Amino acid sequence: MLEKIPAPTPREELHVLVIDNQGLVHDVVSSALHEIGIKNVSSAFNAFHAKRLCAAKQYDFVLLAFNVSHDKDGFHLFEELKHLNHINDTTTVIFLSAETSPELVNCIVELQPDDFWVKPLQRNKIELRLEYLIQIRLKLHKMLHCMQVGDYSTAMYYAERQLKDPSLSEYHTRIKRLIGDCLLQLRDYQTAEDYFRSLLQSMDHAWVHIGLTRSLLRQDELEEAQLLVDDLLQRHDTRFLTFDLLAQYFIEKEQFDIAYEQMKEASRLAPRNIERNKRLWDLARLNHDKAGQLSAVQNMAKFAKNSIHDSPQLTLNVIRSTIDLATSLGSTEGERYMKRAESELEELKQQKGMQSQLGEQIDVVKARVLCLRDDKKGAEKLMKDRSASTDGLSMEDSLDKMKAFHELGMREHCVSILDKLRKQIEGDTFTSQVVNEYLNQESIERTEIQFTTKELKQMAAVNYKENRLSPAFNNLRQALTLSPKDKQVALSLLKVITQIHLGDNLTDEQMEAAHKAAKLLLSSDLSPTQAEKRDQYISRIGIEVDDSNAADLVGVVAVKA
Repeated sequence: MLEKIPAPTPREELHVLVIDNQGLVHDVVSSALHEIGIKNVSSAFNAFHAKRLCAAKQYDFVLLAFNVSHDKDGFHLFEELKHLNHINDTTTVIFLSAETSPELVNCIVELQPDDFWVKPLQRNKIELRLEYLIQIRLKLHKMLHCMQVGDYSTAMYYAERQLKDPSLSEYHTRIKRLIGDCLLQLRDYQTAEDYFRSLLQSMDHAWVHIGLTRSLLRQDELEEAQLLVDDLLQRHDTRFLTFDLLAQYFIEKEQFDIAYEQMKEASRLAPRNIERNKRLWDLARLNHDKAGQLSAVQNMAKFAKNSIHDSPQLTLNVIRSTIDLATSLGSTEGERYMKRAESELEELKQQKGMQSQLGEQIDVVKARVLCLRDDKKGAEKLMKDRSASTDGLSMEDSLDKMKAFHELGMREHCVSILDKLRKQIEGDTFTSQVVNEYLNQESIERTEIQFTTKELKQMAAVNYKENRLSPAFNNLRQALTLSPKDKQVALSLLKVITQIHLGDNLTDEQMEAAHKAAKLLLSSDLSPTQAEKRDQYISRIGIEVDDSNAADLVGVVAVKA
């Protein structure tokens, strides 16, 4: 017996909310709504007012402008209203914008509104589109209700019945798409594959190709998936969704370096999504890309302004990532980032209430700055009463405290925090899988490597000058482990290995390190002098570098193209 579905709301009882900062838009839309029999129309001229109205009433239709007000764009307001469940699967959402850039359209499409209207609006066209959307709402009511409550099997039951009704032929494409979504939600990937294949016999919509590709990837049918991916990455309407899909696939296969490349492309094409930037940040950290880590968290702070995601923690995270980058750079470039971090930290401290709200976290950041300034006594003074407790701290707070302890040589505290954080990460979600791998990596590196990249470079320089080649090699090998994209470290490492090779045969560990450094340098942009030195070192060591990459894996060929 199927669950009783509530009746659809009659037209005269529908409630509509128009959110736009232009009075003319409200006049035109309200007039069109009244003409087709919808009288309950509310207007909001800014995000604050819109949220207050939505908190008091559940609206059936929401018309939302991209430029809502100076303090919040429509993308983030839409995201916030969805998060608060003021907008759900049964809400008809229409996005309004005078801008039609590919980046904006990608971001809007990702949130899946029911329609997208380009300004200036014309009343006769509004009436036609509203009539169309109301009819869709009525016809698909039972199916959408089941989707809303997560009853995908029942949603498919209603959808398949509707497909047999010739009077609904105009809506069959939308219905077929929802059936595909249900099959994927139910994880019936073989049936989903067969379903999307059958659809491709009669339609060429992007979502059909995306659905088939997802089904194939879930079943590791890579050869055919590769062909589909090549095509989807050429289509503007499917590129960023395909990159997202590939990123998740490679994460599940624990190929985090390739997943990172896919996520970078997805974020570039749809940069406003905060959750995607958080994933990008996590992958950047896991791949030791400190510049990428900073870029991702800067985007998070930029696009979260005045949204539900906005908080002083984001500013603090930008400062933390700036310090992380500074620890891996040479003195001149590192100094530039250190000054930026100090300046931003001072600005944060000056904000009202920040010292009481984030006092401990600010002190930990300050301690890390002092360590980089070689003022370890000052840093120890700030950290001396700090325990390895993570109670009440966010993941980022705890990680920063761990780094401060590590930079002060307090290994037991450092390892204790990492153990506690690993116990907090459970499940098989994107975040848990990537963050857990990152914590495992940090645990190994922080236990085995006691110094920062900057300190290791300095130690290597002294050891090399004193002709202590083996210690210099170990310093640089560890530095390259912490900063695997650092070209200068790689070049110095090859130089040291070349010197060792002149006097003795290389060990397996030294040969492996030479291959790793050479491979990085062959794929990097170097100055003519650096390239000449690289080639000399490789020739003298007598190694052959395999410069092949993962191009045979799904998605990578198309990405490079």
